[in-house]
Formats: sequence, structure tokens, C-alpha cells
Amino acid sequence: MEQHNTSAHRVVVLGAGYAGANAAGRLARRVRRDEVEITVVNADSEFVERVRMHQLATGQQLKARPLTAAFAGTGVVLRAARVTAVDVDRRTVAVTDDLGDHEIGYDTLIYALGSTVADHGVPGVREYAQELTGKASAQRLGERLRALPAGATVLVAGGGLTGIEAATEIAEARTDLVVALAVRSELGDWLGEKARTHLRKTFTRLGITVHEHTDITRVESDGVVTAAGARIAADTTVWTAGFAVHPIAAATTLAVAADGRIEVDGSMRSVSHPDVYAVGDAALAEGAGGRPLRMSCASGIPMAWAAADAVAARLTGREPEVKPIGYTVQCVSLGRHDAIIQTVTPDDRAKPAALIGRSAARVKEMICSGAAWSVSHPTVLMPTRRRRIVRADNMIDTATV
Repeated sequence: MEQHNTSAHRVVVLGAGYAGANAAGRLARRVRRDEVEITVVNADSEFVERVRMHQLATGQQLKARPLTAAFAGTGVVLRAARVTAVDVDRRTVAVTDDLGDHEIGYDTLIYALGSTVADHGVPGVREYAQELTGKASAQRLGERLRALPAGATVLVAGGGLTGIEAATEIAEARTDLVVALAVRSELGDWLGEKARTHLRKTFTRLGITVHEHTDITRVESDGVVTAAGARIAADTTVWTAGFAVHPIAAATTLAVAADGRIEVDGSMRSVSHPDVYAVGDAALAEGAGGRPLRMSCASGIPMAWAAADAVAARLTGREPEVKPIGYTVQCVSLGRHDAIIQTVTPDDRAKPAALIGRSAARVKEMICSGAAWSVSHPTVLMPTRRRRIVRADNMIDTATV
């Protein structure tokens, strides 16, 4: 097992998406770097703006965001490696990189490995469908779209935010393709009336066919089969019907939900292992109104802040301030010049008010850019307030420095 500064408290953060990167950067502002060693383990050396994968798939160039630049000046150490296992009883993480397999020890773990595509057991998804859960998959879809001739058909399966954004982006970028969207219920049924009306108008404007109340039971090389026995032809199927967490946590002794998410309290601390915190898509946390937080950037960033503040508080002899995480809006891009900003209650229920059109697109872009900016500037978002940690032997008292 690799050895580091044995006198420092070792915090290991698994994953550097919106949640993991924000947790690491914020924690670095709360503790002294000579007393707390923060290591981020991530398979990619760059931060990936997951909310822009539909843009990447349609050939748009995204700004490069090296994680080394994001963490410069923070004291956070980036370890480019893939996590293969976690042993929460021995407090170790198994990783692999270009040099082989390694083991990293920790005192506190922040688990932020995120999610991947959920096939829901539907045959053919893995073999024939494209997906958009990461940079590599978005680039593969982009290659596939570029290879399609005029008149080819693209079916997007899944009517959530990812599906709607993918369908509209593809239809806008490739007006020569025939684009369709299959949804299990009604198009945008979680939105308010104003937003739903605008969404339908946009789909009509872009020429997107909507197959409502359609449950796909099999994906084939040239289309899909529905639960009703109907067949929808497609040269390319894009699967966006939900997310699934990586199975690593479920293989440990951590308390996890049926879907594999780590069960946490209001401070994002594991209910079974007090030295483990989980944030983002990997965590099952209760939000405002007692409803589970949904897998999203809108959940992941405040979860990361809560975890970082809780770790810092407990290390420095204080109890964390726990506040329920709530929502204010849902943002849906509809191509580059159209969007919906749906106002919601703190427990994520749609209100009547919504901003639509070009103004909404500008607000959506500001929100997406702000989320990426928060990762690239972790030392700017808050004043420095580092405290001494409280060691087991009580030799160090808490003191603001």
C-alpha cells in the first residue's frame, strides 16, 4: 500500500465530476494542508462537463478543463487512475493506472463515482444503442451521427432531460436526419403547462416525431420493439432511459439502497460507516420535503458542499450545520438558441411560471458555465477559513487561522 505523510489526515475523493471536484476544492478551503492531505482519484485528467454531452455528440467543441489547473494552488493532489474496488473495513481503495494496480489508504473517504447508463434489463441496449453518459460515449455517438447519410433515422429512447436535450440538439444540428423521441408517458409531463406547450411547439418546429406511452422492450440493430408489439425503425438508437450507479459501493459492506446508491444522512455521511461520505449520483440523500434528491448536477454540487463542510467541521471538533437541499429551477436546453427554465418548489415540483425561448437559453448557458466555473475556481467561491484539526490525543485545539 502506498505511503504518504503519516502525520496528516488522509482524505481520498473518488471521482472528479461536479460533485467530487467541488467537494475536494471546498474542503481544501476549510482545513490546513499541512494537517489534511486531499487526494482526488479520477480516470480522466480533465473535468468533463456532463451536462454538455449532447453538444459534444453533435460536433461542438467544448473547452478543455484540465483538473491539474482546476486544483492548482489548493494543495489537492490529482491521481489519474481508475477505481476498481473499495474496502471500507480496511479503509483502502484499489486503483489501476498505466503502471499497474495499486492500493491507497484513507482516513476519510468521499465517494463520488457518479453513474452510467441504465439498461433496465432491456435486451440489445448494450449491443446496439448509443448513449451519452460520458465523454467517450458522446464521441462515439458523434462518430455515428457523422456517418449517417441524409434521410437516416435517429430514435432517442427516454423522455427525461437527457433525452429531450439530445433529440433537440441532434435535430437542430442535422436537419437532414429524421429524429424521433420515445417516451413512456407523455412528453414533458413533469413540467408546468406553459413549459409543456412550448416544448411541443419546439418539437414541431424541429420536426421531431414523439412516440408517447411507448415502453421499449428490445433494441435491435435497425430499430426497437415496444411492449405493444410495434416496431419503430431507426438507423441509430440513442438510449437515455435513466442512470445506474457503478457497482463498486454495492460490493462493499456499506449500507446501500436497492439501486446501489450509498445511503447517507443530511451531512452526506454514510449511515453505516462514519468515515465515508457520498455525494452526487452515487448517494441516496433526502432532500426538501423528504423526497430523494434526483441524479443531477443541481443535486451533486450542493451535496458536495454539504459533505465538504461536514468533513471539515468534524475534523476540527465541531458539529456540521445540516440544512435540507432544495431546488429552485429545472433547466432544459432545446438546441443552442432555445430552452426552458421551469421554476419548481424546493421538493422539485413544477410551478406555473417558466422562462422560455432565447432568454431561457441564455440563462441555461449561464447556469452551465457557472457550474463548470465552480470546479475551475474552487478557491474563489468562499473566504478562506481554515481551522486546526482535532487529533485523537487532543494535543491540538481548534483555532481559526
